[in-house]
Amino acid sequence: MAESPVPADGADGFALLLAAARRDGRQVTPPTILPATAEEGYDIAEAVAGHLGWPRCGWKVAATTPEMQRRLRATEPTRGPIYAPLVQPSPALLPFASLVDPIIECEIVLRLGSALPPRPEPWTATEVQAAVAAAHGGIEVAECRFPMDALPPMPAILADGAGNGRYVLGPEIREADLEALPVTLEVDGAVRRSGTGAEAMGHPFHVLLWLAEALRRRGQGLAAGDLVSSGTCTGMLRPAAGQRLRARFGTGCEVVLDLR
Repeated sequence: MAESPVPADGADGFALLLAAARRDGRQVTPPTILPATAEEGYDIAEAVAGHLGWPRCGWKVAATTPEMQRRLRATEPTRGPIYAPLVQPSPALLPFASLVDPIIECEIVLRLGSALPPRPEPWTATEVQAAVAAAHGGIEVAECRFPMDALPPMPAILADGAGNGRYVLGPEIREADLEALPVTLEVDGAVRRSGTGAEAMGHPFHVLLWLAEALRRRGQGLAAGDLVSSGTCTGMLRPAAGQRLRARFGTGCEVVLDLR
């Protein structure tokens, strides 16, 4: 793997390769020249988004705990765009054959009621919390454009949108205490994973603050209505065709996904 920065033509070639893989629903072998830093990876991810032309409706954040960072080979949280055409309301149905190495994650999704635009001053926790209109339950179907036996270093994963894929958006979560909120994932009626909202960097609002600051440093912001998927509360699970997945967030929020 290359240690030096990616030449402009190499970076654009990588972006075109990843955009084509997304359109075709396939995986690709990582090229010889890869981004060497996280910032180069994010630059390529933005180029991929430009080539796709798909509207973005928010951001996913991953690697929000030390354990998830270890498993994902990351040194800090990661982010990728949520593309509007890949979001469905619950209950949802996805053809399993259309998915690329899918991984199921149950996530608290924050919906912004007001923008957090680019600005020179850092955001405060009070400001980002006030921007949230609602919290929803969600299932992320993470996907990776690289084969599992040929995964490149993390900057190339960031170029692939941090492994972003499909999203199933559920109803609003009525409980106020998101940190202690119990979250479970059932597969065909049996509980397979469980956790709480604290898995999202201690609290989903902490994730939003991290994201707002990471975007601000790149001269970017968040728009009113954006969704922020705040990281898995239940770890990762590899699904199989024919399964019914049901995520429960507290007592009044269920998100259902059938894989056929």
